[in-house]
Amino acid sequence: MEATNVGWLSFPMHYESLNQDLAIRRFCPARRLHEIEQEQLAGVGEYWGEDEALTLHEIELWSPTHTTPRLAASEEVKFVDSFLNTDCHDVEHNDSSPEMHQASSSFDDDLNLMGNFSMAIDDLYGDIPMMIGDGDELDQLSSSCEDVVLEEMLVPAVEEVSHGVDQGLHLVHLLLACAEAVGCRDTQLANSMLAQIWSSSASPWGDSLQRVSYCFALGLQSRLSLLQSVNANGTFTNTGATDVSLVTRQEKTQAFHLLHQTTPYISFGFMAANDAICQAAQGKDSLHIIDVGMEHTLQWPSLIKTLASRTEGPPKLVRITGIIGNQEISELESSMKGVIDESSLLGIPLEFRVITEPATPFLLTRENLNLREGEALFFNSIMHLHKYVKESRGSLKAILQAIKKLGPTLLTMVEQDANHNGPFFLGRFLESLHYYSAIFDSLEASLPRNSTERMKMEKLHYAEEIHNIMAYEGSNRIERHERADQWRRQLGRAGFQVVGLKSTSQARSMVSVYGCDGYTLASEKGCLLLGWKGRPIMLASAWQVHSTSSS
Repeated sequence: MEATNVGWLSFPMHYESLNQDLAIRRFCPARRLHEIEQEQLAGVGEYWGEDEALTLHEIELWSPTHTTPRLAASEEVKFVDSFLNTDCHDVEHNDSSPEMHQASSSFDDDLNLMGNFSMAIDDLYGDIPMMIGDGDELDQLSSSCEDVVLEEMLVPAVEEVSHGVDQGLHLVHLLLACAEAVGCRDTQLANSMLAQIWSSSASPWGDSLQRVSYCFALGLQSRLSLLQSVNANGTFTNTGATDVSLVTRQEKTQAFHLLHQTTPYISFGFMAANDAICQAAQGKDSLHIIDVGMEHTLQWPSLIKTLASRTEGPPKLVRITGIIGNQEISELESSMKGVIDESSLLGIPLEFRVITEPATPFLLTRENLNLREGEALFFNSIMHLHKYVKESRGSLKAILQAIKKLGPTLLTMVEQDANHNGPFFLGRFLESLHYYSAIFDSLEASLPRNSTERMKMEKLHYAEEIHNIMAYEGSNRIERHERADQWRRQLGRAGFQVVGLKSTSQARSMVSVYGCDGYTLASEKGCLLLGWKGRPIMLASAWQVHSTSSS
């Protein structure tokens, strides 16, 4: 069995798959009617993303008027099997295969609710109004939420679990029930579900499903605090909206370094971005790389070594400007000094500059970035651009258009390939539960159960992302990950066109070094994708200003 599988392979689903947003709309037909009204008012068509976002605080006030019928035990098992069984067949596809061309659409189907389950939810949420926020104000479109006790109908009793229902199956049911209760703002039911989750098997020391469930339970608990801070007029008090992370900057950096050392998720992005930069830098003697959201220097030693070995000789000058926002710079500058020294030994003068401001259209000018005539300009973003997919209209688009005006040779982008920016909380919950379950499963396969390194990565890195996606709304929610197709749309609208990455074989060799069967690779419409057992996790891409958009 080979260490990597080229091509994406679907989860073994047993129901008719549905698009995530379609599934949520099937949960609540009344929602779709309201969406249509809002789309007509806002002139919005198909997309709920950056430019057409209708909400700032997407707190949902559902008013369930029916109870949820229990699904048959066999249907419950099949539904939760999408979380528990992510094995795929050992089939290898090339880039020209039909399976490869259908990869993106098959991904959308893989991780969504199935027909029978959504039909059951229809019975519960047959006629449910919702709230849509604008700024900190929420326009209440529904009557007050009725208190309905659903514990016995939503979740099998613990006694049933002891009589043959798998513990992991029971845990996922508890999470789903809790998320639904949170979405309904039924705090009594949600707290009851949380109590069962804590007394069940959710634990930071258990198997992968127990550990990821523990992280999601923490996020749901924090979201409950946020919901309880909503005032009668729909505004938020400060206490619920500003939950401060206890993870320090040093701990986050440590977790990131561990991820880079023990999994291919980080090094994959570095490799793909550096290869694209080197390809575009051929024949150019002066390079200037703007690293948007720079937090570390791990990417650059490999790039410098590759540039030093060019057949036409190394460049005469490389400049790296790191836009780091309001962060401490001493550790970054100290780390970069080692890169500068190594670059000097390889015969490449390297200049480094730090800008301690967040990237804004006002910052991204020739004067502020100290651009020089004759240098090839590159923009690089490693898991950072999604933080500009904010709740306000045009935030990301303004950044991309400012970059385009500078005429860069290339824009390299590495992002999480997941839809964690949907307008509905339950949809984000379902998508992120599938996504992080796959990641935790890969960590389980790569490291022993008692690995302190694995615990640090999960607690200090992934748990923080989950917490942000689950608990926060508005400007506090920054982990707004998007799928590859959505990035293509956003960058295309801003005047960029994709430059096909040619490092598939190099990526395959890099992934095989980790010696863990289950990582999968694919090339999809110019983007390079890395996943786990058929579930896409990371995407890498390169972009240039579209010829028709160039001045």
